[in-house]
Order: sequence, then structure tokens, then C-alpha cells
Amino acid sequence: MNDTLSNDLKKSLKGNLVLPSDPAYDESRKVYNGMIDKHPAVIAYCKSADDVIACVNFASRNNMLLAIRGGGHNAGGLGIADDALVIDLSLMKEIKLNTGSKTVKVGGGCLLKEVDAATHEAGMAVPSGIFGTTGVGGITLGGGLGNLTRSLGLAIDNLLEAGVVLANGKLVTASSSENPDLFWALRGGGGNFGVVVSFTFKLNPLHTVYAGPMLWELDDAEEMWAWHHEFINNAPNELGGYFALLTVPPVAPFPEHLHLKQMCGVVWCYTGDMDKAEEVFKPIRAKKTPALDFAGPLPLPALNTLFDGLYPPGLLWYWKADYVKEISRDVIKLHIAHFRQAPTPFCTMHMYNVNGAASEVAKDATAWNYRDANYGMVIVGVSDNAADKEKITNWARNYWSDVHPHSMGGAYVNFMMEEGQDRVKASYGDNYSRLAQAKAKYDPDNLFRVNQNIIPVG
Repeated sequence: MNDTLSNDLKKSLKGNLVLPSDPAYDESRKVYNGMIDKHPAVIAYCKSADDVIACVNFASRNNMLLAIRGGGHNAGGLGIADDALVIDLSLMKEIKLNTGSKTVKVGGGCLLKEVDAATHEAGMAVPSGIFGTTGVGGITLGGGLGNLTRSLGLAIDNLLEAGVVLANGKLVTASSSENPDLFWALRGGGGNFGVVVSFTFKLNPLHTVYAGPMLWELDDAEEMWAWHHEFINNAPNELGGYFALLTVPPVAPFPEHLHLKQMCGVVWCYTGDMDKAEEVFKPIRAKKTPALDFAGPLPLPALNTLFDGLYPPGLLWYWKADYVKEISRDVIKLHIAHFRQAPTPFCTMHMYNVNGAASEVAKDATAWNYRDANYGMVIVGVSDNAADKEKITNWARNYWSDVHPHSMGGAYVNFMMEEGQDRVKASYGDNYSRLAQAKAKYDPDNLFRVNQNIIPVG
């Protein structure tokens, strides 16, 4: 970007610009996934919707590639791009809690831990994610799968309204009564339709959960996973718990004798009556005594930040994902065999619950299509060493290739790298054509294309 253009943009913003010549540039271009190494033309730290409008208009007028970064947590690093104007929303963190209407309005730059902290004080919660460092914007627009999905649904099932800057530079409201087609598309359609500068969620009464991990020997994984599949899919909505294959981190509070041991586990989350929690967990503990049992009463924000320290920003990540309906003993054996070959202790596999409250929403009620899935599966190759990039990538790809034929075809878009149009279409299924029509209406020139892109059609 030449000096004249950058000066023109700078004059139109209350926020600040970071250019390649600035000392802060290399730090500013970092995102959560250390595998991503992009060099944007300029990063604009926006302070308001007016700043966002100015950036959108500037990119459109100058035919610039545009990327939108909220928390920067996206798997594929799609909040940044080479030679792009990056709209960074991290300064837009306003949180307005309305206990009377049981709603919360949050800025597009908020992180989940910030929203959790604010709503927790009122004894309320918005369901979304499992990491406090995740940005509200990206995870919500992709669906919002997490610890509370079985009990309270996806984040999009609790979204009431969004403030959106469109490709034409206009700020509009999307809700069930205003621009309802846009509201439908935003709920799962990713960042394809505009820059969402604010989200208004309904609040759910929830303060303390009975939650945390239980771990068993990896040799018991086949038995415990088959049991968990049957158990969790017949459990009341108040009980959630995602199955995982993992290596125990060599840090407190994990006991030393388990450090760096490959194990299987479930991270539980019960939102029902705390007086009944011990009774609810009796059959779980009776199935097989866990080698580690950290399940107990927790403030919800503590659960949602439990693993933040184990996966700090800057690690290298390679993700592969699918939606899964059923899982047989033979497929479980495939999973275990691949996991035993994990190249680093950070590598893991999670099976997030999709059913329960999320499955009670019609498949065409939002853009998020896989309401009949039982799980959002993700395989992640992770390392703290750049020399391991090829190892973790090949491991995740080979693992996924073996289990993918037993999936439902598509994947949760927030768990995907850049994998091409066929994967995007598979991940939206029957809803893709309607999304493409909405894209043609709201972003006909595909200005917003640094995402799991939906191609506009007339």
C-alpha cells in the first residue's frame, strides 16, 4: 500500500493502522495458530462501526483483499491474509448486560472469557466454545459448538440480533424481524455476509456446573468410548460430555505418575440441579473407576478457561474435522491406532456433543445444517516446534483419511483449514444453495471471501 492510500485510510479512522514498516507489524500479524505466517498490506484496529465502514468502503474502492479478525483463533488463520486490509475488531469490546430483558449485547472483538465474566456476575450464561481465548465473532458465525451445546444449544440458537456492516458500507440490523434472510445466513454461514460489529444474545440462568475431566487408560478406550456413545446419546439434555484421546500434560494439577501418558477421557458438563449431581454421576463412576477424576462443582467461567493455559497462542496447529452420527467398535479401533502414533503430546482428538438441545432445532431454521449429527469430531496435530509442521500435518491428514468414510460428509466450518469448495458445500449440505442466494444479495462481488467461502449465485 502506498503512502497516499495509507494516509487516506488513516484520516478516516479513530483507530490506528499498522503497516509493514511499523515496529509493531510482526507482532500485530500474529494469530492463534503459529502455523499461519501471512503478511497483510495493512492492519486497521477499528474502534467503532464507523471505522469498520470506512475500511469496508476503502477496500471496495481500491479493490483490496479484505480479512476480518476478531479473536484471531480461527483454525485456518482466516482472520488474516497476504496483501490484505485486515479489519481487526479487538478494540470493540463493549458488553451491555440487560438483566431485565435477559439479554447481553457484545462487541465483535470480545473474547468468550470476557463475556463469561460479565454474564457470570448476573448468574447468567451464553453457550459457546470450550476456550476462553476464542473470539465471540468467529465462533458464533460458524455455529458456536461447546460445553453447553446439549443443554442450551449452539451459540446461534441463542443469538437474537446482529449489527452488520455490509459490503456496500451500510450498517444494518439482522434479526427475525429485520433482514431475516441475512439473520438466517449469519447463523452458521461464517463471515461471508459482512462484518458483524455486535451480537445480542439471550441469557440463560446458569452459574455453577458440575464439570471437569475424567481420564481412563488408553487400553480401556474401546470399552469406554463404546459405553460413552450409548450413554451420552440417551442422557438428559442437562448432561454433556465430549470424548477425547489425549496425552496428559506434564504440569500441575495432573498427578506426576500420569504425566505424558496417552489416555482417553471425557470432559463432563452437567447444568442441572447441583443437589442431584452426585447421583447423576454415580453410574458414570460405577462403569469404571477413573484414573483421574476432576469432575465437581465449578463456576462456568472456570470450566470454559480450564485448558487455556495448556494451549497458549503461537503453537502450530493442523486441523481435520467431520460430523459423525454413529461410531462402531471397528471405527473406534481405527481412532485408537492412529492416536497411538501421535507425533507430539499436544496432538488430540475430540468428539463434541451436537445432540440434545441443538438437535431440537430444525435443519433449515439456521444455516447450520447438521442438526442430526451426534458429534462434531476434530483431529488436531499440534506442536510447539516449527520443525514438526510436516509431521503434525501428515498425522492429522492420514488419521482423518481413515475415519472420514465413516462420517456424515461435512464438517464444522470453525474446525476446517482451507480445504476447497467441495468441502464447504458438503459442510452446508442442503442449505448451501440458499446461502449462495443470500451471498448474491448481500455480497454479490464476494468482497468477504477470506473465509470458508460461499460463492454468490443469482
